[in-house]
Amino acid sequence: MTHIIRQYIEADSNGVLSSWENANRIAHPFLSKTFVDKVRNDIPNLYIPNAETWVAEVDGQIVGFISLIGNEVGALFVEPEFHGIGIGRALMDKAQSLHEKLDVEVFKENTIGRKFYTAYGFEFMLEKKHEESGEAVIRLRYQP
Repeated sequence: MTHIIRQYIEADSNGVLSSWENANRIAHPFLSKTFVDKVRNDIPNLYIPNAETWVAEVDGQIVGFISLIGNEVGALFVEPEFHGIGIGRALMDKAQSLHEKLDVEVFKENTIGRKFYTAYGFEFMLEKKHEESGEAVIRLRYQP
C-alpha cells in the first residue's frame, strides 16, 4: 500500500481528528470522557497551531499524523485499520529526519504505543504522574 508523508495543511483537520479519535479509542480506553473531550477540543485550537504536524495519506485519505514541538513527539496516531503496515514508522522516520534525538511521553497503560516506541528504539527515561488525567506516563527518548 503506497502512502505519502507530507506537511499538514488546514484542510487536513477532519482527517487528523478522525485518526486521533479512532486510534485514541483503542489506545486509551482508560481515559475519562471529560479528559478525552477536552483533548478533542484542544487538538484544533491549541495543539495543531503550536506544533509542526505531518500527515500520512493513502489514496487521498489522511490515515495518521505526527505532531512535533521541537524534538518532542506531542502526538502520533494512526487509523487502527492501518496499524502494522509501516505508517507509524514512516511518520516517526520523518520526525527523526528533522530531529536526531526525540522525546515522547506515553501513558503507561497504552500498550499499543509502548510496544511501537520500544520497537522503534526509544528507551525508558522516567515514569511520572500526568497531572491532567491522573494517569501514569512514561518518558522515553530516541537517540541513534
